[in-house]
Amino acid sequence: MRRGKRYASAAATTDRAKSYNPPEALDTVKAAAFAKFDESIDVAVHLGVDPRHADQIVRGTVVLPHGTGKSVRVLVIAQGDKAREAEEAGADFVGPDYVEKIKAGWLECDVVVATPDMMGKVGQLGRILGPRGLMPNPKSGTVTQDVASAVKEIKAGKIEYRVDKTGNLHAPIGRVSFTSDQLVENLAMFMDSVVRARPAAAKGTYIKLLSVSSTMGPGVKIEPTSY
Repeated sequence: MRRGKRYASAAATTDRAKSYNPPEALDTVKAAAFAKFDESIDVAVHLGVDPRHADQIVRGTVVLPHGTGKSVRVLVIAQGDKAREAEEAGADFVGPDYVEKIKAGWLECDVVVATPDMMGKVGQLGRILGPRGLMPNPKSGTVTQDVASAVKEIKAGKIEYRVDKTGNLHAPIGRVSFTSDQLVENLAMFMDSVVRARPAAAKGTYIKLLSVSSTMGPGVKIEPTSY
């Protein structure tokens, strides 16, 4: 894969063989960012699990103390009092009619929340929402009666993560414009959640590799034992 000159210059400021401590790594990523927009800073974790086995799936949610820096559009599929609660909590789109709108091609949202009584209809959207990671799920808190709390947490910076088939996790932890302290705290909260989500069936080293990077910049390794 060919890289541009700006990427090469940014990569030259990092030691690819070195594992940094979290503050050093995040400072290095911030310093190496070169895009003209406020790049996202993401974490990648390679875990010592075998996702082919159901008892080694790692998934969870966490509310980052400083959010992700991204404005999240929330759709709540609910009716009656629950729809009103969702609107008051700040949901961007509310109502059962969005089931038919999604069938017709509407997908202008980043997260979908639904009340349990609406899941019969929402279930019809599995082929549309599932591949996009938008399908409401009780385990991620997006199928709930407490729609107000769900909306507020998502707006405050709640993210969901799930290990992929190769044993990797990816998640956003902020933006280049965040302070180093904000990024360190967001990363610590995310990693604490991942550690707590360790499956009982996972043997040996759990966190094998850990790195952070900006949208356009090179990855910077973090010493896994930091967490």
